[in-house]
Amino acid sequence: MRKYVYAGLFVSAGWLLTACGGKKATAIDDAAVLHNNQDQLTQIIIYDVFTPPVSSRIYVYSSLASYEAVRFVRPGSPSIAAKLHGFAPMPEPEKGKTYNYTLAATQAFFTVVHKVVFSLDSLKAYEKATMEKFKASMDEETFQRSVAWGDTIGKTVLARAMKDGYAQSRGKPKFLGNNEPGQWHPTPPDYLDGIEWCWNTMKPMVMDSASQFMPARPPKYSTDSNSFFFKEVKEVYAIGKNLTEEEKTIAKYWDDNPFVIEHSGHMMFGNKKITPGGHWMGIAAIAAQSSKADAVKTAQGYALTAIALYDAFISCWDEKYRSNVVRPVTVINEHIDKGWTPFLQTPPFPEYTSGHSTITAAAAMVLAHLYGDKFAFQDTSDLRYIGMQRHFNSFQEAAAEASISRVYGGIHYRNSVDVGAEAGKKVGTNIINRIFK
Repeated sequence: MRKYVYAGLFVSAGWLLTACGGKKATAIDDAAVLHNNQDQLTQIIIYDVFTPPVSSRIYVYSSLASYEAVRFVRPGSPSIAAKLHGFAPMPEPEKGKTYNYTLAATQAFFTVVHKVVFSLDSLKAYEKATMEKFKASMDEETFQRSVAWGDTIGKTVLARAMKDGYAQSRGKPKFLGNNEPGQWHPTPPDYLDGIEWCWNTMKPMVMDSASQFMPARPPKYSTDSNSFFFKEVKEVYAIGKNLTEEEKTIAKYWDDNPFVIEHSGHMMFGNKKITPGGHWMGIAAIAAQSSKADAVKTAQGYALTAIALYDAFISCWDEKYRSNVVRPVTVINEHIDKGWTPFLQTPPFPEYTSGHSTITAAAAMVLAHLYGDKFAFQDTSDLRYIGMQRHFNSFQEAAAEASISRVYGGIHYRNSVDVGAEAGKKVGTNIINRIFK
């Protein structure tokens, strides 16, 4: 039998929150509520087509707000925000007063989300229904107190978000690269300008700076067939010309392009999908659900995964626009095969290092710390979006497959995925050391 912990009060329950004031008891699964909240957010991120870096920002603030409220279910659970850069001390519940911490976490979550996404209609309908279930399970005073406290936590988290550099990063001029040899410029078929080119100005959560884990300089550009760089180019070309069915499956599975532009004759249409970060927030959900994690560990898993994604994007994007390395499709079209196209659509930003490799390695590190190095799972994160699922024996195995998928997809050189993965591991280790040690 689980215990729902309130400030100075323990209430025993199975799956039930005890009703007060004569109201009929309503069954509420705390962890399930947190999972549903996250799932609703992912649907909005997909609908609004946020870029992968911006999506990580949305996930990190909302997940932190949720954790900072629900952690009081388990006495002694430490604040995560207190160990991060730039957060004011989180409000604590008033001693001797009764709270429902899952309700407070839900309100904190909604308070943040309302300020960081665009499309709120569907979320508000879900929010209203959820709040009505909570209201039916407790007395009015506890309900209002929990909502008010959760709202205060959400606003405290938002205070940090308002000064993290995001507002200043909007409205910047377009980044079109340049036509110097070896330098990135927009790629076919749509020749879009580089997205989030100043993401390195964002305030990290744990890293001391965006460049703390700056990787080695990329291989020197060369069209000499014996040079390291051109050998890497030829490898991408050769792999792309001879993809096995398994390699195609892996590339498709980890594509996670939030907005793929499809072409059919003179017609163009967009296909919305989950972001790379959303995929790993989904894996965090699977880990919590399959291990029957309680609400506190569930919220902790979401928060730490989001922190890993957020810092990893800042680190990776810092390098992308510093080195500004040309994509394989550009070099191959100019020097090997004018008609070649990669298996996956090349995303609109420089090549070095691989974003997938960096963020997945970072997320895998923190999830392995929470759930174990040999945590096997069936990844159904993308099932509803692309109808695919895969089994992995560990988070690291999933991250390694996500990394090499970018080579199979023809959008990264092997060195870039290897170096990106190492940088991501450093980001993840840095978070573990700060939060747990």
